[in-house]
Amino acid sequence: MSKRMRLGVLASGGGSNLQAIIDRCRDGGFPAEIAVVIANNPDAGALERARQAGIPARCINHRDFAGREPFDAALVAALREAGVELVVLAGFMRIITRVMLDAFPQRIINIHPALLPAFPGLHVQQQAIDYGARFSGCTVHFVDGGVDTGPIIIQAVVPVLPADTADTLAARILEQEHRIYPRAIELIATGRVHVDGRTVAIAPAAAPLSAALVNPSLEG
Repeated sequence: MSKRMRLGVLASGGGSNLQAIIDRCRDGGFPAEIAVVIANNPDAGALERARQAGIPARCINHRDFAGREPFDAALVAALREAGVELVVLAGFMRIITRVMLDAFPQRIINIHPALLPAFPGLHVQQQAIDYGARFSGCTVHFVDGGVDTGPIIIQAVVPVLPADTADTLAARILEQEHRIYPRAIELIATGRVHVDGRTVAIAPAAAPLSAALVNPSLEG
């Protein structure tokens, strides 16, 4: 196969989305490979997941820096040293500054556990329940200067069930995160993603979805 795109994964926690990407990268036909995993938290489980998979892993602790920009400059240096072409945020709990955005223009992606533009920020599953939303889900998007505001690449939808808590809803959403994040990476790595303003086009286009999702059901 042709050269695989080199990924730099940034994480702060346990790294379940990182693990989903690691698992897909083990497929010889997958068009990307993880060049480095960087955590801002020395106790992040993502670091151990990377090491067990034989992937270079390092901690760059944000507390060692005077501000966000110097921290991001250190991240950029480490990512460039590893030859990273696409930066993948996997539970990375830091706000990205222009230092990172300018170094990797339209080459930073994030996954968010809600159907953007609804419910950006934190505690989004509880927000969806409190609002009375019938559907929630997850979104992979490009990172821009806002909070969860970048162009949307792919989304998955799950129903909000009457008995849901934030934890049960989050668990079902997480299952879909593990499916769509590797898919977004695959689309980018194969050159199928094209951004025009807020619109992300996938070429060639997949078969369109025409069936509506209705919750509660029209039957019964």
